[in-house]
Amino acid sequence: MKKALSLLITLLMVVGLAACSSSGGSGDEGDAGKKESGKSDGKYEIAVVVKVVGIDYFSVFEKGVEKFAEEHDVNAYVTGPSTADAAEQVNIIEDLINSGVDAICVVPNDATVLESVLQSAKDKGIVVVTTESPGQVGADYDVEMIINDAFAELIAEDAAKACGGSGEYALYVGSLTVPLHNAWADHVEEYLAEKYPDMKLCTDRIACGEDSALARETTLDLLKTYSDLNCFICFGSQGPIGAAEALTEEDMIGKATVVGNIIPSEGAAHLESGAITTGYLWNPADSGYASCYIAEELLKGNKIDSSFSIPDMGDVAIEDTTLWIDNPITITADNWKEFGF
Repeated sequence: MKKALSLLITLLMVVGLAACSSSGGSGDEGDAGKKESGKSDGKYEIAVVVKVVGIDYFSVFEKGVEKFAEEHDVNAYVTGPSTADAAEQVNIIEDLINSGVDAICVVPNDATVLESVLQSAKDKGIVVVTTESPGQVGADYDVEMIINDAFAELIAEDAAKACGGSGEYALYVGSLTVPLHNAWADHVEEYLAEKYPDMKLCTDRIACGEDSALARETTLDLLKTYSDLNCFICFGSQGPIGAAEALTEEDMIGKATVVGNIIPSEGAAHLESGAITTGYLWNPADSGYASCYIAEELLKGNKIDSSFSIPDMGDVAIEDTTLWIDNPITITADNWKEFGF
């Protein structure tokens, strides 16, 4: 009798332990559709991979990520290669996938090269958001701070007017595979060919827009080669800086036009000297903030639809998986201090 009772008690204990194990302990399964962070502190981890660290544009960009992290109590941070290298971005993203982050936001150096690794992240349940890469394959969503064609036309029109609508121009991009820069460059070429046929592209577009020293050397070489060259249209925040340095060295301020992407404070001296005619951008901090905001909304299981908005960023238009926000800024010698970065 005692032996039978002992066996019964043991059996009841085993059943009870199995029931506790199957319940997962706390019994708290989270909100429906919400991805639970695997971190011990319960915070989402959002890694933001930029094109290149150490330049002013991405230092400002990082401030937006930091602001988001503080306001939303998440672990959001910036990482990236030391040079604008797509292969290195792939390596960084692979490491982030293996570390188990909740979301990855990326500013691609090469949209095509990143397709496979971004899809790998999605396949593992990681949210993927890009910026400066409309329609990026492998991303859940891409967010843009300007309307591409309108932005390119604004720059092309100002450049043409500044150089009198004739002569030769050079086009700088960050690299020949950066999606946004090359989309702008394509449209600039089309616009100028139609509206200003007396402006001719002196040579194929050149990849030097993320390196001011390379842009300077390139500009010096082009000035020696093309006698009618009087305009530099530069995409990538270091292109105008390098071109302006070359014009200053060669005493050509006022004889050639430089326009393109700049950080206002970084381009200030060249704007005031006239070496840079006009700069164009948006607030890079907004790009960092918006990327993280979208990633967190997706992690929470919220939909991105026609009612979607981001605080203080204006209207959002959705086209397939690209979100368009039209917030360009035009930067001059008279207004660069107003932007605060």
